[in-house]
Amino acid sequence: MKKNIEPCYYGDYLQLDKILGAQKLQSAKYSDAAHEEMLFIIVHQVYELWFKQILHELNATIDTFNQKVVKDQQLTQVVHRLQRVITIQRLMNDQIAVMETMTPQQFLSFRDYLVPASGFQSIQFKRLEISLGLKREFRVDFDKQSFYSRLSDDDRALLEGLEAKPSLFDLVDKWLSRMPLLKTDDFDFWHYYKQATDEMLSDDHETISTNDTLSTTDKRQELKDWQSTKENFDALFDHAKFEALRKEDKFRLSHEALLSALFIKQYSEEPVFNLPFQLITALTEIDEQLTIWRYRHAMMVQRMLGTKIGTGGSSGHHYLKRTTESNRIFLDFFNMATFLLPKSALPELPNAIKRKLGFYLNSVN
Repeated sequence: MKKNIEPCYYGDYLQLDKILGAQKLQSAKYSDAAHEEMLFIIVHQVYELWFKQILHELNATIDTFNQKVVKDQQLTQVVHRLQRVITIQRLMNDQIAVMETMTPQQFLSFRDYLVPASGFQSIQFKRLEISLGLKREFRVDFDKQSFYSRLSDDDRALLEGLEAKPSLFDLVDKWLSRMPLLKTDDFDFWHYYKQATDEMLSDDHETISTNDTLSTTDKRQELKDWQSTKENFDALFDHAKFEALRKEDKFRLSHEALLSALFIKQYSEEPVFNLPFQLITALTEIDEQLTIWRYRHAMMVQRMLGTKIGTGGSSGHHYLKRTTESNRIFLDFFNMATFLLPKSALPELPNAIKRKLGFYLNSVN
């Protein structure tokens, strides 16, 4: 049965008069209206609507992790909401194909009327990035040096305030770092793990050294890469070495959080690890979809503008291409595959650990 007293009508509920009346062609102010500008406006308005929904999901997720306790039921809801974000991201990435139905010359018919507007000025997108964990210190140089100087005082205050709050990355790092029972009197996973990784690395070194198909130069490079990988493995067992590599941006997660995430991924089939594994996988996918978004956007800009500067004064395609690899958030989750071992090399978890192991955020401090 209906619960409303006054009738609710479709157009009024969705405020279609405001939405459908919000396409004001800039080209029409100065000349004949450019036909393709309507498409350009609508595509970007739809992006902003999806940004709003993604922020709605992320803010709820951050609120959950910012509590003193996060229970399994809440984690189920978090994973569901993050999966929704991923689905929206895929839709947004596909939407770029709609924009690409416009030719470069069609874009040029109204492009010069848009100066100095730029997607770089999307406050919602910056909120999305900062909320995930891409704060100022992690951006490419052009982004972190120039962005805030282009904003109104209100927008600058909004984003700087957000910069000061814990991001989803920060809260997940703290949550992972408190995972208990990696080591007990009867079981030391890291003892088994180090034995297995030492054997694996030794086998890799032998494979490179005895590979007659490699030239001297190639073999030298392969051994150099092997040494770098070995140093990363060594850092797993030495907090000081890990922190040194972290200062060089080799890692971003804290030492404790990385070990916990690795433990979860090694035993992802265990029921107790299922939700944490889904969470890590969802965050990895969100970062991947965001990278795809940047890449496809960069390719579209190159297709439309070539090497011209953007309307906002950035270096256009060059800048966007740099952000594709530089502005990553959960890169440690991607690189974790380096440290994974085959199931056959892992010790069986004792029943006592299977019974006791739980994932609750005990404190936000």
